[in-house]
Amino acid sequence: MELQFPIRRKGLYLGTEVGEKWWKRYTRDKFFARGNGEYWFDDSAFYFRRYLTKKPIQIPFDKVVEVKLGRSHAGRWLLRVQVLKIIWKKGDFLLSSGFLVTKNPLELESILADIRQRIYV
Repeated sequence: MELQFPIRRKGLYLGTEVGEKWWKRYTRDKFFARGNGEYWFDDSAFYFRRYLTKKPIQIPFDKVVEVKLGRSHAGRWLLRVQVLKIIWKKGDFLLSSGFLVTKNPLELESILADIRQRIYV
């Protein structure tokens, strides 16, 4: 199913780790600042635009290695909700970007399955 106009939803960007180490934060290309904003994805990439910024951060699906869920990311613990973690490569770096996309577990599983389907095509 190809979306002509991707739906934008509210979310939280928790940061990007290098090598899945919570103490190693990726600081280049405007990935350092955490914050609230809106996310969406299409067939080519996952996007997150923090409020008060013009350009979204972009994670191309052809660079994604894995997508998984967790309870913490980049030094932040979220006990009642799960974090969507996108593991991807950028140059020589293996990066892990974390997003809070919904508090509803069923909706999160649906989003996870949708993203996985776009990655493994």
